[in-house]
Amino acid sequence: MKLFYYSRPDGMSNFGDSLNPWLWNQLLPGVFDEDEKTVFVGIGTLLNNLLIKRLSNVRKIAIFSSGIGYEKGLPNIDNSWTIYCVRGLLSAQKLGLPAKFAVADGAILVRRLFKPTGGKTNRFAFMPHVHHANYGSEFWKLTCEQIGFGYIDPRWPIEQVLSAISQTEVLLAEAMHGAIVADALRVPWISIVTSSRILRFKWLDWCSSINAEYQPSYIAPLSHLYPPAARGIRSSLKATRHWVNWLKQDKFRSLNEIGSSQQTMIAMQLVNIAKTAHPTLSNEYQLNQLTLELEERLDKFRDNVTAGKYH
Repeated sequence: MKLFYYSRPDGMSNFGDSLNPWLWNQLLPGVFDEDEKTVFVGIGTLLNNLLIKRLSNVRKIAIFSSGIGYEKGLPNIDNSWTIYCVRGLLSAQKLGLPAKFAVADGAILVRRLFKPTGGKTNRFAFMPHVHHANYGSEFWKLTCEQIGFGYIDPRWPIEQVLSAISQTEVLLAEAMHGAIVADALRVPWISIVTSSRILRFKWLDWCSSINAEYQPSYIAPLSHLYPPAARGIRSSLKATRHWVNWLKQDKFRSLNEIGSSQQTMIAMQLVNIAKTAHPTLSNEYQLNQLTLELEERLDKFRDNVTAGKYH
């Protein structure tokens, strides 16, 4: 059985995607090889009309905690699929599944494998979306240094990101899996949006699993920094309308108008968000229940592997 997850065309590592080999190879030792006849689809916003094209030679597919989002179409599900769980209620509804299939994102199982060591080194840290890290990592790093925030790059190695998140008191996250793992490691988080690239649907889907409201804080779009490919061509119409309405507010101006003061303005917005936004952290009991439920579904998958379902 092959472990399937999204690989970026530019070969760049991305925290959410890279969690897959790090997590599943530890939780499911000996299960995966390079046999592409059967696949395990885990962490990621992968359930769309392109999935079957990417898995065209596959006989059997196991879906575990993946989510709907991106692209326009839904996958065609047939008898070759076994769905153990999906990310949240919105994914279940889109796929026409009963609510019992909506558990949580598998990334919360990180809490079973990673044990934080040492104390907190940052009161606040910022973790951008991988697209924005690609185009603006130096900008964000310098901005965070200017205000005494930690900077966490989603392209770093998994262990480095996990350590950085665990050493943070409050994470300002544009990267959704940064927020998911922060929550799993009991680090309060604040969702941040700096362009319409951020897909509102998948955040709502994740938040539905932990009974949290999705209330992002918006930062003036970095139009000079993000080329069109990084600004939201895959985002939903609803998110785009929300972004346009937000831009109409007099207190925000485009960075092209602001000129050399842009970094200071962004820094001030980050500081203001850190001071005024209410961080989110799921209920401890509920998180434990979700973790146990994911583990039960994983046990069912193991049983099916042992019984020869995927031979």
